[in-house]
Amino acid sequence: MSEQINIGKIVIKNFKSLYDVAFEPGKVNVFIGANGSGKSSILEAIGILSAAMSDRVNNNALQRKGIRLSTSSLYKSKFASLKMEGATVDFSVEWERAESKYTYSTYLAVPKEDDAWKYFAENVLRNGESVFGRSNRSAMQTNNKVGYFALAEQLATDEYSDFLRYIENYGIYQPDTLTLRGTIPDPVQTNPIGLNGGRLAEAMSDLLTTVDGDVMFGSMFMEDILELLDWASDFKVGKPKKTILNPGVPSTQQIVEFKDKYLKDTAAFTGYDASEGALYVLFMLTLAMHDKAPKMFAIDSFDHALNPRLAKRVTEIFSQKIIEENKTVFMTTHNPLVLDGLDLSNDNIRLFTTDRNKEGLVVIRRVQVSEELLNMNQPLSRLWINGLLGGVPELL
Repeated sequence: MSEQINIGKIVIKNFKSLYDVAFEPGKVNVFIGANGSGKSSILEAIGILSAAMSDRVNNNALQRKGIRLSTSSLYKSKFASLKMEGATVDFSVEWERAESKYTYSTYLAVPKEDDAWKYFAENVLRNGESVFGRSNRSAMQTNNKVGYFALAEQLATDEYSDFLRYIENYGIYQPDTLTLRGTIPDPVQTNPIGLNGGRLAEAMSDLLTTVDGDVMFGSMFMEDILELLDWASDFKVGKPKKTILNPGVPSTQQIVEFKDKYLKDTAAFTGYDASEGALYVLFMLTLAMHDKAPKMFAIDSFDHALNPRLAKRVTEIFSQKIIEENKTVFMTTHNPLVLDGLDLSNDNIRLFTTDRNKEGLVVIRRVQVSEELLNMNQPLSRLWINGLLGGVPELL
């Protein structure tokens, strides 16, 4: 990246339950809300925006980004209270670079005959002035199934392509235990690590180095990583061998090998036998620190498989590494302790609630530290549980 990228605003219209929403993200963005309140739809909307900007929108592109494939009719908002359905699904993103402000907008028609979304209109603004645009009324003949941001000559310079490179590899990560253990293949293998955690060992091996006699994992000292794992005295990446892995267990070419500080040195074992929480921690930190991992990505259910106190500490470290690496992450969680790992006094870290209004439309609201919240003298986890932040179901 030749310049620092800062995203200013994301706007989503007529997509599923997101009829008309907008929010201004930081580097670390956490969404909380009741089940079915639109959190995952927000992650998917950003994925469609990424696909539209970088290439095209079809089933293959959506699957590569971890987006659920729906029938065409379900992509658009269909609320009973709406008198008219929108003709297109609309997305826009604002960003800043070198003291200039940019906006990319796209208006997409959902598929009808095949799986390809059509570009009804597309435009780019710089400091409020149009530098590129097309629509179905444009005189120039263009393929309306291919995004033109990556093809237009006006946008070929680093001034515009920097942001394209920042957003194009966006994916929604949902690690699962069997894939992290290496016993089943990842259905979506991306570089350097799959959306479900495939090839974790290979990605980790890139981060394991020795600097001035200290073993490092990315930018972290090994002892700091081991404090998170609690029970582990060491881990490394190597080839599977029958002394530590039963030959009947499926395995990848490289595996993570652990040592337990409570066991003899000879009692090594692999990720197949290790705590799933340890694998999730290593996955999150690998994703945050690996230089080939996407600069912008999402994690659905960030807290999965993590003990509440561990979730808090991992959130703290993960957020720090995301900011250090100039990445942007969008996360969902149902674990209140994740909130206690967020330093909301840092404007790079932002918390959002998602709620459905009386008509069922999603409303996104940013939670900011206020005098009122501070005077309650309670952690964010308690404020959320007590319904003081929003983003909770109304249960009788």
